Amino acid sequence: MRTGLGDARRAAAVRRSPEGGLVDVLGTAAMVLDTEGRIALWSPQAERLLGYTPQEALGRFAARLLVDDEHFELVLRLFSEVMGSGETWAGTFPVRCKDGTSRLLEFRNMRLQDDRGDFYALGLATDGATLRQVERDLALSVRLVDQSPIGLAVLGGDLRYLAANPALERMNGLSAAEHLGRRAGDALPFLDAEAVEAAMREVLKSGVPQVGHQVEGRTAADPETDRAWSMSLYRLEDSGGQVLGLAVSLIDMTDHHRAEAEAERARHRLALVADASVRIGTTLDLEQTARELAEVTVPELADVAAVDVLDSVLKGRPSRTEGPALIQALAVVAARPTPVVEAADPPGHAAHYGADRLITRCVRTAEPVRVPYLDAESLAQVARDSRSAGLLAEAGAHSYLAVPLIARGEVLGAIDLIRTDNPLPFSEEDEVLACELAARAAVCIDNARLFRQQRETALTLQRSMLPHNHHAPVGLEVASRYRPAASRYEVGGDWFDVIPLREGGTALVVGDVMGSGINAATTMGRLRTATQTLSRIGLRPAEVLAHLDEITADLDPWFATCVYGVYDPARNICRVSTAGHLPPVLIPAGGPPRLLDLPAGAPLGVGGVPFSDVTFDLGPGDRLVLYTDGLVETRDQDIDTRLDALRELLREPDPSLEESCDRLLRKLRDPSHHDDVALLMARVRD
Repeated sequence: MRTGLGDARRAAAVRRSPEGGLVDVLGTAAMVLDTEGRIALWSPQAERLLGYTPQEALGRFAARLLVDDEHFELVLRLFSEVMGSGETWAGTFPVRCKDGTSRLLEFRNMRLQDDRGDFYALGLATDGATLRQVERDLALSVRLVDQSPIGLAVLGGDLRYLAANPALERMNGLSAAEHLGRRAGDALPFLDAEAVEAAMREVLKSGVPQVGHQVEGRTAADPETDRAWSMSLYRLEDSGGQVLGLAVSLIDMTDHHRAEAEAERARHRLALVADASVRIGTTLDLEQTARELAEVTVPELADVAAVDVLDSVLKGRPSRTEGPALIQALAVVAARPTPVVEAADPPGHAAHYGADRLITRCVRTAEPVRVPYLDAESLAQVARDSRSAGLLAEAGAHSYLAVPLIARGEVLGAIDLIRTDNPLPFSEEDEVLACELAARAAVCIDNARLFRQQRETALTLQRSMLPHNHHAPVGLEVASRYRPAASRYEVGGDWFDVIPLREGGTALVVGDVMGSGINAATTMGRLRTATQTLSRIGLRPAEVLAHLDEITADLDPWFATCVYGVYDPARNICRVSTAGHLPPVLIPAGGPPRLLDLPAGAPLGVGGVPFSDVTFDLGPGDRLVLYTDGLVETRDQDIDTRLDALRELLREPDPSLEESCDRLLRKLRDPSHHDDVALLMARVRD
């Protein structure tokens, strides 16, 4: 026998209902009476409800069996009306049970007719209290669903909507009817619909609920706004365990989500500011400090950052408040290679910016300039020239922010921020954060600027006090070098001098004032002047140092080391005395270099310590090397090792003293060394 497709579908739609359905909950009893009122049919539910077995009920007059005397006439009249008119009667009526008690039953009575035209009365009854409870439960469930602020829905096994409550209608901007038959991802377009539906299928399969699943998306109710929901899924089953579908609850968490996102952004901003406090200003080097500021902002705040200062500020002149600006770039940092770097001014380069440029407006008004969306016109106001504007457009620069660098009430310059890869425009929050970073960094930049000015002043003073041209000393060839400390350190107080004496001799001096800066340079100048004066009155080296010790003590708290020697060409001897200084190196003609064995003496300024001098031969071709500790001292090697290295280098002959000086500096001194170097070499002419 073949079954058609329609029959197959009808067969599939017919299934055995599990026990425990609504009919079972109500316990509806059925009884059939003939025209005389005798019980012709009696259901098992009637037996359970009233207690009479079929044997006890069938054939009996229903009114005599089930109704008290006081209601007997009323029941007969109602029975006659139903059988006579065919109208259904429904109501509540007390019925006597087998145990003698009465139960209030909810009745539905109707007339039946068989194929022979005979009439019967069908009575359907259920316990009134049970029915009231079911009605209350149903009404409560409906009200809970309809009045709940939580979006509720029921989906079938195919994940299509079967029901939706009013709250879900409002959330999705769709009526309940518009929900029906749609898939979940169609009615509520989650950002990740596939993952959500996968979770739904898992709950249908396993029966394990999923609670608080975070989802995001947009709905027809508010298509321009991203929203967030907390979604819970649980499988619906009837009392027999048959799967009915899937229940979905949605709680709108958008405000909470936004608050959390804002809190996270605030934490991120605080972390960035804290990081800036640690990373910016690690040195007093101006360029390094500017680069540290730029690196803090990339890529957290911008894709490209440039730190610029006013040229007038760098030169110690007050900045103007109007007109074009001459701006010098200090640092440019990018998250990746980009034409924006080429469009920016290279560090160390000064460029003129017209009064219409945005950075000019920023430094002139001391106010941030923010352009959320750059167009061709605003790009031209950002860039230095048309070529730079083209490079910015090529790189995809779409948002710009300039924030002034203000320290001690003066505008130093600005930090320029550009976004290319980050799709979001600069916001007010970004501007506030950039201003906070700029305010913290500006003080560090200003400190580095002031330190540079002070260092340059000290260096100028230092060099002005050193001899520029050596007088041709009798019988000697002389070469000298002075190298200041690396740019991130202050200038020290190292000096050297070659002083011709009245009797034809020559004083050779190298000294080192402890400390740094302008004060050290000034003290060095005073000691050098005093040394020149004392040298010309014919004092022995030890006597000169004794007088210098007294002078230095009056300059408290300054101290200095010094080596002082006098060469006598008539007798080819040299008399030397030291005050806490490293010993000179003597290189005899044709012999190995050696350190002079001299009493070290105390540094100048200690006071009360006697000095002595040593005399040694210094004949034709002999060389004498005087130096400060900056030439040989390092942090990773002891002084004896470094002095050995100096002697080894001096074993190698050089064509001239000038070349010897250069080679010693090249081989022994690290360019980033933190100390000054003074070097003086003398050779007795043949």
